[in-house]
This record gives sequence, C-alpha cells and structure tokens, in this order.
Amino acid sequence: MNLKTLANHLGLSQTTVSRALNGYSDVSLATRNRVAEAAKTYGYRPNVNARRLATGRSSVIGIAFPTDMNMFLDPHFIEFLTGLSEKASELDYDIMISSSQSEEVDVYRRFAEKGTVDLVILSNVDLSEERIRLLQDLNMPFIVHGRTATCDSYSYIDIDNYGVFHEPAKMLLEMGHDKIAILNGHPNRVYAIDRFNGWQDALKERGVTPNPDYVRAGAMSEENGYTFAMEILQLEDRPTALLCSSVVMAKGAYRACNELGIKIGSEVSIVAHDDNVPLAQAADMDPPLTVTRSPLRDAGREIAIMAMNYLKGADIKELQCLWHPELIFRKSVGAPPRTNG
Repeated sequence: MNLKTLANHLGLSQTTVSRALNGYSDVSLATRNRVAEAAKTYGYRPNVNARRLATGRSSVIGIAFPTDMNMFLDPHFIEFLTGLSEKASELDYDIMISSSQSEEVDVYRRFAEKGTVDLVILSNVDLSEERIRLLQDLNMPFIVHGRTATCDSYSYIDIDNYGVFHEPAKMLLEMGHDKIAILNGHPNRVYAIDRFNGWQDALKERGVTPNPDYVRAGAMSEENGYTFAMEILQLEDRPTALLCSSVVMAKGAYRACNELGIKIGSEVSIVAHDDNVPLAQAADMDPPLTVTRSPLRDAGREIAIMAMNYLKGADIKELQCLWHPELIFRKSVGAPPRTNG
C-alpha cells in the first residue's frame, strides 16, 4: 500500500496523512491516531527517502564516543542504550552510534555537516563540557543525559546525584555511623562530583570532618569496587560504612569483605546506587543490598520520548527532567559495631 491508497481509504488528502504520520501538531490528535492505526492495520510504511525530503529529517538519533572509552564493555551504558533503542524503535526512529579514533567533537561536526541525524544524545558530561558549547554553536539539537552548571540552556534528564549520597549518608549518621567511606565514579564527571558533595555535606551537617583517606574514585567496575574496598577496609582506622556509586562496584566490595572476613550488615554497612543493571541485582546479593534506585533503562526510554518532543518544538523548560531515586533499605545496613572501651 502506498500513501495515495492509504489516503483514499481514509478519505483524507495525502498531505494530511503524511503530516499525521510525522506527528505534526496542526493535525488533530484524533486524526493522527486514526491514521496511525490504519497504517498499522494495512502494513503501510512511508518511503524513507520521500519522508526525509518532505520533513527534512532523517529519523535517526546520534550517539558518539571515542574508541578508547570501550563503552560497549560498560554495563551501565548498555542498559541506557537498550532503553533508548527500545523506545526509539517504537517511535519509528533509529539509533546511529559513531565512534571516533580522534576527537569526539569531530563526529558531531560530521553529523551537522551531513545531516545524518536529527538530534544527538550526550552522556558522561564533565565540568569542561566542550561538546555542549560546540553543539550549540553548530545549532545541532541535543539532549544531555546528566547536567552541568549551565543546564538552564539545554534539555536534559538526570537524577539527583547529590541526594544519591547525601540521603543514605544522613541515614547512616542517624544510625550512629561517623566513619563513612565512598567508592565513587570518575572524579571529573559531574555526577561523581555531586555525589562527593552530598557525602561531604551530610558529614559536615552532623559536625563530622570528612576523612580524605575514606575517598576512592574511578570507573564503576567490579574490580575497582574490590580494589578500593580492600584498601579502605585495611586502614588502621577502618570505616564502618561504605557508599558505592553502583551495584557493580558494591559487588566488588562484597568480595573484598568476604576475603577479609568482615561481616556485611554488622561489622560494615554497605549502600549503593542501583541503576538496575541485569548482571548486578541488588536484592539477590548476600545479604540483600540497600540502595538508592533509578533504572538506567527507564532513563533511556524517557530520553527517546523527550527527543521526539524536542523535534516537535517543545519548550526547553519542558524538556528538563530531574528524577529523585528511592531509598530501599535491606540487610546490608545495620548499626555500627561497638568499640571496646
């Protein structure tokens, strides 16, 4: 079935049917839904090249990263990408992933020059964030997974990373812990800086001086979680609680505790942020892990919806989402161990 036949069947003009299928707001929602249902029933799919000529759009969302980052080995990136791809496919959009052996910004320039994508997704933002300024200069639509200090000027989805460490640190302090260590993400990433500040402020609010020996930061891998925990838990003045930036890191910390003969929940308390990565299920750990939870796959799906709304002309302020993770208490947390004397 072609566009003309579908339009005749519906008793509408080809222009109306085309605009309905492309989501234009000047076509009523009832008509858009009617056209979409008919297209699905009769198996109509628009000609990609014709649609691009008519709309000026490629129906592609772009993501870029340098090859040395090994993003496809990062379970957190894969989980986000899965959600993004699932929802984009439902919305009849494709994902283009482009890696660069040189500068990542070269990929964005190529996207803009060739018009191969309608919008770019940025992640792993840092304080210097040259990519945001470049995309703004190129007039390239983009949405950020994360935030920087200048977030008022662009669309983003993020979680309250300050609260990710501040709230569980407050809880631990109220339970009597004052020796709280953190196993954080990359120290130059905005989310990790926010989490560090949340931990630091929670301690200061209770009159506790943050101990720099209790801070470790790096890639959120199980191996780093193990290495960092082994170092910190063998300090002479050992912490009684660990805050981990991911469940994957917490798995490494659990392994360190087992090797050192430290009982989790009674001799040391452990809390982590849970991105709901399939290979690291917090509730299945022994003991079940206390977490702040905000699934990455949900963020990927939401950002695909935001991308469609962006391209339909939604206001920037309507495309700025801040999610607050929920705190789920489990058996990995208890009162601090008693000290002799």
